[in-house]
Amino acid sequence: MPRENLPSPVVLVVDDEALIRWSLSEGLAESGYAVRAASTGAEALSVLGDCLTDPVVVLLDLRLPDVGDLSLLRAIRSARPDAPVLVMTAHGTREDTEEAHRLGVTHVVGKPFDVGEMVRLVGEAWSAVGA
Repeated sequence: MPRENLPSPVVLVVDDEALIRWSLSEGLAESGYAVRAASTGAEALSVLGDCLTDPVVVLLDLRLPDVGDLSLLRAIRSARPDAPVLVMTAHGTREDTEEAHRLGVTHVVGKPFDVGEMVRLVGEAWSAVGA
């Protein structure tokens, strides 16, 4: 299905840093995306459960207060294998990055990052869904 026929996705922003959640949410909303935010892994899974019928793109911080490994990414991939996932990290290892790509992550972005670039990557990941 061509991208122009795809509904706009909900973008789930998962990060424990309030400023990052806010800046990404603002940038994405200004670009026309519906945005949901979560600060913990448990909250992210709850929000994802609320979006079962919506197309979703996930922006996921690898390190959260309640998740210090790739288990949340695995849970997201299991619950929503259709959802593009972009990972953000300040502390990712090469092994984490390689495993994230094996789990189907479209991009791994180091912190700090440019919000405009992240918005562009969301659009690129969403476009690939319809390719």
